[in-house]
Amino acid sequence: MSAVLKEDPRSIAELIADQKAGYSLQQRFYTDPDIFELELERVIYRNWIFAGHESQLPAPGDFRVLNVAGESAIIVRGKDGELKGFANVCRHRGSLVCLEEKGHVDKFACPYHGWMYDIDGKLFAARDMPEDFDMAAHSLKTVSVGLVHGLIFVCFTDDPLSLDGCREDLAEAMAMFDFPNLKVAAQKTYDIPANWKLSIENYQECYHCATAHPEYARMHTLMLDNDKQDRVQKHMLEKMVACGLKQIYVDRIDTAARPGEMGYGYSRTALFGKYKTGSKDGSPVAPLLGNLKDYDGGASDFNFGPFSFMLAYSDHVVAYVFTPTGHESSKCEIYWMVRGDAKEGRDYDVDKLTWLWDITTISDKEIIVNNSKGVHSKYYQPGPFSGMEKEENIYIDWILQELQRP
Repeated sequence: MSAVLKEDPRSIAELIADQKAGYSLQQRFYTDPDIFELELERVIYRNWIFAGHESQLPAPGDFRVLNVAGESAIIVRGKDGELKGFANVCRHRGSLVCLEEKGHVDKFACPYHGWMYDIDGKLFAARDMPEDFDMAAHSLKTVSVGLVHGLIFVCFTDDPLSLDGCREDLAEAMAMFDFPNLKVAAQKTYDIPANWKLSIENYQECYHCATAHPEYARMHTLMLDNDKQDRVQKHMLEKMVACGLKQIYVDRIDTAARPGEMGYGYSRTALFGKYKTGSKDGSPVAPLLGNLKDYDGGASDFNFGPFSFMLAYSDHVVAYVFTPTGHESSKCEIYWMVRGDAKEGRDYDVDKLTWLWDITTISDKEIIVNNSKGVHSKYYQPGPFSGMEKEENIYIDWILQELQRP
């Protein structure tokens, strides 16, 4: 790989200027650690990332840890019942404070030298320090935490993009599925040895779906051309009102976001004939969400910023979160959410609930890794996008725009 990189002496600014419209990214955008460092500053740490549902932290002292590209955040329910975020870094000599992924505590104790913090991040015990040591000046540093109708988001900057537009514009769409009263029924992590952009680009397009994902393709209509999709969509639209759904379309994706706001979007797409939901035989796998009365034969796409995507069927929601773990590694975290009052074993079976998107993501991981191997070849050169890769094209244009941010 290093031999390939040495052959390209252009600066990052020159690479961006030379990017050909309508083509995939040049090699160094996937392989160059200097570009990754710039992405950390201008894209990754300044954007919100989904970190779970607030039902996962019901009581003061309940916590979760989110790790993104070398940074670690503790999200905890504070004494006042509000969610708080702290950098998972001891104020003594920098050790990670919280080594568990989740749990319940009445205090956080650094495993290195024993400094102790309460669940509001305040230091209250530090052995053998000088008499004039100021504990109040050594609280855990804060990390931004935001809520959008029950969904928890974290941002590794003190001045994050606003979530106000997202809360307001998606309120009606999210109310149909009663997002605040969902619960997480299952969660899985998929480590992907590839640059994070390759992982998200793959998710953005369905050009590969018909050949790579037969399970997905037999129920979802996104791989159809516009005329065929419109015909199927018409049948869904005729059922929506009777099922308690409303046709809503929101397009504030990152490229169209208002200044100072996080991008977001919503749309609903028909499933093929016999499929009511994303299951092996199309049959329901959980109780209907919210106040829905029946299945309209559709599924809704939500996107929240550049890393977090959700697919809402009428009986469950699947959340996809892509995060970098290094400049050539990433992970995909998937959450399956159902009604908060649903009971495992009675109302849903985890294996049936997770089947489609588990098998699809395992296939996607192989696709992405093979893509990464080819991108590292000396023979790689950017290729033209198809008409079904429009969203991917928009996404990489946005990345290039953000890399040029002052």
